[in-house]
Amino acid sequence: MAFKRVLLADDHALFRDGLASLLTAWDMEVVGQASDGLEAVEQARRLRPDLVIMDIHMPRLDGLEATRLIKAELPDTTVVMLTVSDNEENLFEAVKSGAQGYILKNIPGDEFGRLLSSLAEGEPAMSRGLAKRVLEEFARHSAQTQSREDGDGRLTAREQQVLEQVTSGLTNKEIGIALFLSEETVKYHLKNIMQKLHLRNRSEVVAWAIRHSQVRGEG
Repeated sequence: MAFKRVLLADDHALFRDGLASLLTAWDMEVVGQASDGLEAVEQARRLRPDLVIMDIHMPRLDGLEATRLIKAELPDTTVVMLTVSDNEENLFEAVKSGAQGYILKNIPGDEFGRLLSSLAEGEPAMSRGLAKRVLEEFARHSAQTQSREDGDGRLTAREQQVLEQVTSGLTNKEIGIALFLSEETVKYHLKNIMQKLHLRNRSEVVAWAIRHSQVRGEG
């Protein structure tokens, strides 16, 4: 994993200690631990970590506001939410605040490691259940006319399937296996998706899907 310096922010000391042990076993250095959002912001300023793993519900300052403050001052620092909350409002707000990942605490350790690896490669990290929920919301509205962002393009059923797998963090090869497609066919569909949505890479595709469902959901 590319992340070397990690800051943990969670109001449960025992959970932080357990997570720190896991990350250390993966050759990452836990440079600081914060028990609330204010401490997280202060330590991020001082320690300049590569990655901040942030809880949402904490005293004094919650993880969402702490994420906004950290990303405003340290835009190159990656922030991922690690939380018990599967609330969609928290998910969308975390993405709007600048978080590159949203992971539920009930995730198995090996899956958590895979998502962190995806983060290190520039991919968004999201627990599968949440990704599915976002894509279901996206699919309900994808047939409607999208003004500035997708022009006249509409995703086909197959493109929506590929998009769901991309959001889950799978590689092109893994998507091909899941959908019984060749890797080249997956690349073709992904290229079409990005062209239709006027996006440049996989991360922008996932972030767009989240923003899209948020905007439509408010209507």
